[in-house]
Amino acid sequence: MKVAFVGKGGSGKTTLAALHARHLTAEGRPVLAVDADINQHLAVALGGPAATMRPLSEHLPAIKEYLRGDNPRIGSAAQMVKTTPPGRGSRLLRVAEQNPIYTECVATIGGVRLAVTGEFGTEDLGVACYHSKVGAVELLLNHMLDGPGEYVVVDMTAGADSFASGLFTRFDRTFLVCEPTVRSVSVYRQYAGYARNYGVALSVIGNKVEDAADVEFLREHVGADLLTWMSRSAYVRRAERGTVGPLHELEDANRAVLGLMADAVDGTTQDWSAFTRWAHEFHRRNAEAWANERAGVDLTTQIDRDFVMGPAALAEAVPGN
Repeated sequence: MKVAFVGKGGSGKTTLAALHARHLTAEGRPVLAVDADINQHLAVALGGPAATMRPLSEHLPAIKEYLRGDNPRIGSAAQMVKTTPPGRGSRLLRVAEQNPIYTECVATIGGVRLAVTGEFGTEDLGVACYHSKVGAVELLLNHMLDGPGEYVVVDMTAGADSFASGLFTRFDRTFLVCEPTVRSVSVYRQYAGYARNYGVALSVIGNKVEDAADVEFLREHVGADLLTWMSRSAYVRRAERGTVGPLHELEDANRAVLGLMADAVDGTTQDWSAFTRWAHEFHRRNAEAWANERAGVDLTTQIDRDFVMGPAALAEAVPGN
């Protein structure tokens, strides 16, 4: 199951993403966490040092070559872009497996397997946008064959920035972390408005809730999308100061929230046909808007309309090595 965490900057989405990944891992479930935020703080939120493994964005050529496999529709790895969808002959990824991408770019941080996109460096200023970093994440998710009981947890960029690509359609469940404030609710409204036409399964997690008035405020502005809420937490305050304690020290009510979130993910039906349809649609849009000109070939021919991502696709994929 692919899970995204979004919300206003400072709402606590990275903290909730880390807690969710730790909760699932502690229950013995296969988890891959990905830091796709422009501010790379997920490793620290997981209770480890700042991640030092090679970022996905720096490994992009090798990632493309590996995922291309023997797909005859892709002439070379150089012709792959962030939206390139899998087809017959492509390599598909599993959440827990041995492959060169994980060997190079995944490390265990605070008990959780983590990959990072990489920071927006000084050399990028004025010449690149952050989507050049998260393109590797979109490719991984396009080729990720995950099932019930295994999870990819992605800490996304703040606000509605993920709508600048098709990345927002790559998830089975999206958690929008929302404080009981007008500004945080406005981000929810913007995100929900964009997502509505794409069948995005959206749940709101209230955060930094202090009293019943905060809950009522969220219910008034978010309505049925409000799944649950996290109360103000001494545990989280300590973690934000650098002391990430074991999960059993988290307040009982807030630990129960993690269980409700896991239940919501497990109760989500994976719609592989929709996943494939939107992958094809956003690849076509990107190809026609800019990628065809850059590649010098028609990249819409990479779309294999007879290939539907999902469990049955394993029979048509190139085995990993």
